[in-house]
Amino acid sequence: MEQAILGGGCFWCLEPVFRAMAGVRDVQPGYCGGHVDHPTYEQVCRKDTGHVEVVQVDFDPDRISYRTVLEVFFGTHDPTTPDRQGHDIGPQYASVIFYRDEAQRIAAEAARDDAQAFFDAPICTRIEPAGAFWPAESLHREYFERYPEQGYCQFVIAPKMAKFRQRYAHLLAD
Repeated sequence: MEQAILGGGCFWCLEPVFRAMAGVRDVQPGYCGGHVDHPTYEQVCRKDTGHVEVVQVDFDPDRISYRTVLEVFFGTHDPTTPDRQGHDIGPQYASVIFYRDEAQRIAAEAARDDAQAFFDAPICTRIEPAGAFWPAESLHREYFERYPEQGYCQFVIAPKMAKFRQRYAHLLAD
């Protein structure tokens, strides 16, 4: 298994996208990039820990490549808005790829450069070495699946998932 750590807005939005992909074994929402050990959601929301809401994606590289994971990442959030995704605003919503090794760094830079052709504004996705990944509290795990009737899920996540399923139908798990 390999891992990707990606921040592209609220982790509630990213988790169901990657969970739906063939070759993905697990997706865990959490926090990365900050200076506080074991941060809580409340601490991260105060915007002073330096953490970004991320998902840690465990995937089988024999079934799906890191490059494909990155292509889906760039295709399912707006990487042109610094510290923002829609109405979610703050440094915890940054677009960032946390790389685990030099090969991931090189792949991330190439994917970002290639994705630029699909956006009118400059991509602001940061590419940084992965520090500690801190799992989010259990109430954040599988949020969309557990609360599909919740307003945020209906009006933000469901349309994103519909777009993902249409655009990436060939990558969906059975």
